[in-house]
Amino acid sequence: MAGTTRASDARLGEAIGLAASIGVTVVHSAVLPLRARRPSTLLGEGQVEGVAEAIREHHIAVVVVDAALTPVQQRNLERAWNCKVIDRTGLILEIFGERARTREGSLQVELAHLEYQRTRLVRSWTHLERQRGGFGFLGGPGESQIEIDRRLIGERIVKLKKELEQVRRTRGLHRRAREKVPHPVIALVGYTNAGKSTLFNALTGASVYAQNQLFATLDPTMRAIELPSGRTVILSDTVGFISELPTQLVEAFRATLEEVAAADVILHVRDVAHPDSAAQRADVLKVLAEMAEGADASLDPDWSLRVVEVLNKADLLGGLDEAAQRGAGEAVAVSALTGEGLERLRQVLDARLSADTVTVDLAVQPSDGAALAWLYQNGDVIARQDEEEAIRLKVRLTEANLGRFEGRS
Repeated sequence: MAGTTRASDARLGEAIGLAASIGVTVVHSAVLPLRARRPSTLLGEGQVEGVAEAIREHHIAVVVVDAALTPVQQRNLERAWNCKVIDRTGLILEIFGERARTREGSLQVELAHLEYQRTRLVRSWTHLERQRGGFGFLGGPGESQIEIDRRLIGERIVKLKKELEQVRRTRGLHRRAREKVPHPVIALVGYTNAGKSTLFNALTGASVYAQNQLFATLDPTMRAIELPSGRTVILSDTVGFISELPTQLVEAFRATLEEVAAADVILHVRDVAHPDSAAQRADVLKVLAEMAEGADASLDPDWSLRVVEVLNKADLLGGLDEAAQRGAGEAVAVSALTGEGLERLRQVLDARLSADTVTVDLAVQPSDGAALAWLYQNGDVIARQDEEEAIRLKVRLTEANLGRFEGRS
C-alpha cells in the first residue's frame, strides 16, 4: 500500500519492487489516499476494514505499508489485520541487512536495525521467523521486543558506534594514502536502480553485482580506469539513494557517503526512462544538499559545481537524441547496457578534470628527493626518464601547484 503526493503509480511500483527484492510475493496492492493521518492506525476506519477483507480473501501473511508507522500504529494494524505489518523503514532495513557484504556494511546495518527496533513495541515480521547473524543477544524467534533488555541494546549501540568510528578513521587513512598517489576520484551517485553498477561495469570492465533490483549495491566499490588523455582516475560505485530514506540509515551510512564528499567529480546517474525520473533527481540532489549543510557538513558548499549528470537507459527511449532532450546543460545521454554514449562521457570527464590543469616537462636533480616526492604527491606524473644528470618528468599539475613548485626556494 502507498499513500503519497508523488506519482502514485510510480511510488506503488517502487514499493512492490522493494518488497519483491527480499523475496516477498506480492499478491495484492493498492493505493490508499490519506485525507488525514490517524494517530492510532494511520489509515481511516473504512480503509483498515477494506484491507482486512483483502487479507482474508488472498490469505495474506504480511502487509507492507509504504509509509513510516509509529510503534502504536504498527501494533494496532497487526491486531486489526491479524497478520504481520512492516513499514517502509523496516522494509528498507531488511533489504540492507540482506545486501551488506563488508564488515563496515554489516556494522552499519546492525546499528540501523537496533536504532529502529528499540522504538518498536513489536518486532518486525522477519525477526519472528529467523534470527539474523550479528544479533545473537536479541534472543530466539518469537521473542517480543518488549522482553528485550533495553540496556543491552543501548550498550550494543554504543559499541557499534565506536567500531564504526574506527572504520571511518581507517577509511580516512586509506583516502589520504590515495591522495599521495594523485588519481582523481569520480563517485557515482543516483537513485536506486538507476543503473550505477551497470555503468560502473561498462566503464571499468569489472563485474560488480548489477541487477534490475533496488539496492543491488550497498558497499562502495572502487576501480581504476583510464580516460582518453591517458589520465588514470578512480571510479567509486556507491549505495543508491531513495526518497524518504530512513533516518537511521542516513546516520548509519555516513561513512559510505564520505566517498562522495571526497570525490573530485560527482557523477549523478539518472534513469531517464523512468516515469518519476524528475522526482528521483530531486531526491538525490536533496540528500547531497543536506550533506553540505549543518555543523557536521561533509560536502563543501560548492559541491554542485562538481556534478556531471548522466542520462542513463537511453536505449529504452529509442536512442541518445531522445534521452538528451530530457536533460539540461552538460548532461550526457548514455546507455550503460549497450555502450552508446560512453566514449563521450569519458571525454566529458577528461575535460572536467583537466579544466584547471597544465602539462609541463620538468627536470629534477637526482639528489633532490624532496622535489620528486612533492611532484608525485601533488601532480600526475605521466612519464619519467631517469638520466645521469637529471630525472626528466612529464607532469600534469593544477596551475596553483605549478606556481608553488616553481616558487620553491
